[in-house]
Amino acid sequence: MNPQDVVGIVDHTLLAPEATKDDVLRLLDDAEALGTFSVCVSPSQIPLPRETSVKVAAVCGFPSGAHTASVKAAEAKELADAGVDEIDMVINVGKAKEGDFTYIQNEIQAVRDAAPNVLLKVIIESAALTDDEIVAACKASVAAKADYVKTSTGYHKAGGASVAAVKLMRETVGPEVGVKASGGIRDGKFATELIEAGASRLGLSGTKQVLDTL
Repeated sequence: MNPQDVVGIVDHTLLAPEATKDDVLRLLDDAEALGTFSVCVSPSQIPLPRETSVKVAAVCGFPSGAHTASVKAAEAKELADAGVDEIDMVINVGKAKEGDFTYIQNEIQAVRDAAPNVLLKVIIESAALTDDEIVAACKASVAAKADYVKTSTGYHKAGGASVAAVKLMRETVGPEVGVKASGGIRDGKFATELIEAGASRLGLSGTKQVLDTL
């Protein structure tokens, strides 16, 4: 797999809480120079400081997912009204650990309804879940009409993406729903393994390093 095979499915990501306007401008410059699919930023960075030729994604309920469904929906609506192309929302991981997947489906549906024309990715924090919980979270996402399921925020102590989680997520959602791998992807070998396991999008903060090691 060569860099051109990979770069077109990369969300070039900057979610550090201390990120400044200048950092976002550098992110945009890098994304456009590399040819990534999109940039992914924090909600407070929207609208971006300048126009861009790449897609624009922002996170919602990030990073804990412990916000109420109504707060996530309000955040999603604000982002949609501001013109983002995609939203990456975090589920309530505690509710998933309790087995309350009706709650999970309802909160995803609330965000979907608040931003009906925006591509929606659902971050399930797979490293913190059992296999059965991963399957249930993916099924709730599909039922609520999410476009993608996503492994991780990259901020959870349990860890980020894994080949096993991506494979299970792909098997669960089938070919019609996307799978985004994110969290701890730092080299081309791991990125390739994740794509081969079923990832159709990658969230990378060190995009050039990954591309350079393919």
